[in-house]
Amino acid sequence: MSDSNTADAEASNVKPTNFIRNIIDNDLESGKRTNVQTRFPPEPNGFLHIGHAKSICINFGIAKDYNGECNLRFDDTNPAKEEAAYAEAIANDVEWLGFKWAGEIKHSADYFDRLFDYAVELIEKGVAYVCELSMEEMRDYRGTLTEPGKNSPYRDRAVAENLDLFNRMKAGEFEDGSIALRAKIDMSSPNINLRDPVIYRIKKAHHIRTGDKWCIYPTYDFTHGISDAIEGITHSLCTLEFEDHRPLYDWFLENITIDCHPQQIEFSRLNLEHTITSKRKLNLLVNEGVVDGWDDPRMPTISGMRRRGYSAAAIRDFIGRTGVTKKVHTVEMSLLENSVREDLGENAGRAMAVLNPLKVTLVNYPDDKVESIQAPIHPQKESMGKREIFFSKTILIDQADFRESANKKYKRLVLGKAVRLRNAYVITCDEIVRDGQGNIVELLCTVDLNTLGKNPEGYKPKGVIHWVSESHSKPATVRLYDRLFNVANPAAEENFLDCVNPECLVEVVDARVELSLGEAKPEQVFQFEREGYFCADRYQHSADNLVFNRTVTLRDSWAKIEAKS
Repeated sequence: MSDSNTADAEASNVKPTNFIRNIIDNDLESGKRTNVQTRFPPEPNGFLHIGHAKSICINFGIAKDYNGECNLRFDDTNPAKEEAAYAEAIANDVEWLGFKWAGEIKHSADYFDRLFDYAVELIEKGVAYVCELSMEEMRDYRGTLTEPGKNSPYRDRAVAENLDLFNRMKAGEFEDGSIALRAKIDMSSPNINLRDPVIYRIKKAHHIRTGDKWCIYPTYDFTHGISDAIEGITHSLCTLEFEDHRPLYDWFLENITIDCHPQQIEFSRLNLEHTITSKRKLNLLVNEGVVDGWDDPRMPTISGMRRRGYSAAAIRDFIGRTGVTKKVHTVEMSLLENSVREDLGENAGRAMAVLNPLKVTLVNYPDDKVESIQAPIHPQKESMGKREIFFSKTILIDQADFRESANKKYKRLVLGKAVRLRNAYVITCDEIVRDGQGNIVELLCTVDLNTLGKNPEGYKPKGVIHWVSESHSKPATVRLYDRLFNVANPAAEENFLDCVNPECLVEVVDARVELSLGEAKPEQVFQFEREGYFCADRYQHSADNLVFNRTVTLRDSWAKIEAKS
């Protein structure tokens, strides 16, 4: 093997490094850990978004690289907001991204009995109590960032009384919100999360997994760390907003009888320009009808990006490029779009589609002749084969590809000038046909029949345009999707709904596409030559109803706009 090949082979085996991997390396080298076990714990109250994709890639990717395992666990402790459909969508998204969890899917609800017993243990140790303050009173007693809180008047109840009340809570004797179990930690702690947090609250709601067995549910802070420990998680990787919760994570594990104590490590969340990732705000977009559901191609959800035509490989590549740090920053949308373009440029087959058709009659071409032309599916990949396109007397070009007159920079069809038709002949525009209102409705052109696959003699065409045969093409609906918001940081605006880009969806209902696209399968992506990358809609596309979603333009059309702003 040559030196260069050896270097390439060595480079391909180099694992990425970051502060999390450095911690794990030290843990393994020191003997603190002998294995790596991670988890991804989403709440099934909505669809996963691009921020979750980062957490998925980190948790599953690290486990894989260290020959460990990653659990998928649903944090289903809030029955009022959770749905089985969300859980199913989340599992599908994780698999589609290319990851597989260890064993069966886990649920926090699987541990409700054990969590209750651990809460009882805290009461018996005198470090948890039942409090009758209302939520509003608790906030008043809690203090502020600059002022310590005050002890609840119920803080010093006897253990026996707390146990009795807690069991009565479980039995359903009290109304929602009237009473709660709190941890007894430190009301003067500078970390507000340690000021006697609620660990069980009454919520008489049907649970998608346990039905009506429980009317009290543990909080996330109480559940999360203990669930990690039950599952033998070694490194609990989460986003930076949980950094202030880490002392509480550790406090619970240190005050119950359990063998495992995972290490919580925080990394910065993924903030993406022109995007929001708040589930509440995403839900508002759905409920207000701004978008057509959680998997609308304009949404930053994994399902939405999949429906738009983003590949799992492109999303993983993008996540890899953003890095893993503790520094809070916002990533430009162009970085994600560039990952998509690179992936599709390499893997998407080519086709021709005319979005705004203009009729072109080739006056010197036989009326009844239809010519079959073999065009490459991918110009740089012969292995992808050929596709059949058809040439006839009447063709369609895009309205934007013709001008009556133009300067030298215009490289398309001009009256009296010649242009190359992609994969076909050179034509020259001789005459314009207008309707009664003066609109151009047809071009009369001459085709040079000696230019198929070769250059014309004695003149040079202005450029290359795409086209389809009028008789040998199919109608299609083409949805031109763009960025959902026209400002870089919509979350910072007073009303983020006012920042919705009015051009985020333009629907073209009279497009014409080459016949080969009639065989396109849902989710199959193509480069419509000179137009962009388009995906056959996951749900609405069929052989009898062609529907294509624009995935991304060929170039970053926002770069000039943002440079001027």
